[in-house]
Amino acid sequence: MDGVIVVDKPRDWTSHDVINRVRRLAGTRKVGHLGTLDPSATGVLPLVIGRATRLAKFYTRNDKLYEGVIHFGYSTDSYDADGEPTSPESSYVPHTAEIEAALGQFRGKLRQIPPPVSAKKVAGKPAYVLARKNQPVELKPVEIEVYCLEILRVEGAEAEVRVHCAAGTYLRSIAHEAGQILGCGAFLKELRRTASGDFKIEAARTLEQLAELAEADRLSEALIPVAQLLPEFPSERVDSITAGQIRNGRDFRVSPFQARKNARYVKAVTAQGDLVAIGEARLPHLYHPVLVL
Repeated sequence: MDGVIVVDKPRDWTSHDVINRVRRLAGTRKVGHLGTLDPSATGVLPLVIGRATRLAKFYTRNDKLYEGVIHFGYSTDSYDADGEPTSPESSYVPHTAEIEAALGQFRGKLRQIPPPVSAKKVAGKPAYVLARKNQPVELKPVEIEVYCLEILRVEGAEAEVRVHCAAGTYLRSIAHEAGQILGCGAFLKELRRTASGDFKIEAARTLEQLAELAEADRLSEALIPVAQLLPEFPSERVDSITAGQIRNGRDFRVSPFQARKNARYVKAVTAQGDLVAIGEARLPHLYHPVLVL
């Protein structure tokens, strides 16, 4: 069990709840995530299993795709539907053009202040721990990028949106700030992640489906093998002698006839399709193993 299982995370489960469940199903403690989801959110939660946990560092900047619903009318302390109201409910219902103008300010590169109820660290503690104790939370703005923000429909005081963004972007903050721009308050009512990097919702399994596969001793059917991960890294086929040298930390040469376009990283793969290591370029056609599986 070395690879990735893409889970369709259910609502009201924390990401760590899902990890613990998959640990029991897979019979291993070596399970990690490639980016958490809020408890109220659903959708794509890629989990790395076994030796694949060592590849997590190559996934820190995965783009994300979301679909969500923003409710206009009042704000909450968590910027989502689970929080307590922080403003009186407004009778004002913004028009589609007004919502478009407000959300249009969040396209492109910008600096964003994360929500106070978030996993961002403040003096070594997650911000949500301080926020839930009613202690002041001061978070610094971070650089984010929103590649596409599309309004799918507007119905009453709610707008359904689709967002393609860089890692580290909080849609809750976008909803909250849009409400401030319009002067009526807003929060993120629903959120579903439909893609995280190469991992799509079409490949995701529910926990119930995974439990059925595990019961039938077929959990491997849900596994994306480790050699298929990081498809943007070219593969270099190595023989058994070279694989042994790589595992001992030796640099390895790659074929000069392969079209790699000066790739920074390559995957050293055996004839049997097993991933041996990730190599980083040192010289033309010479790679050093920076991660050995």
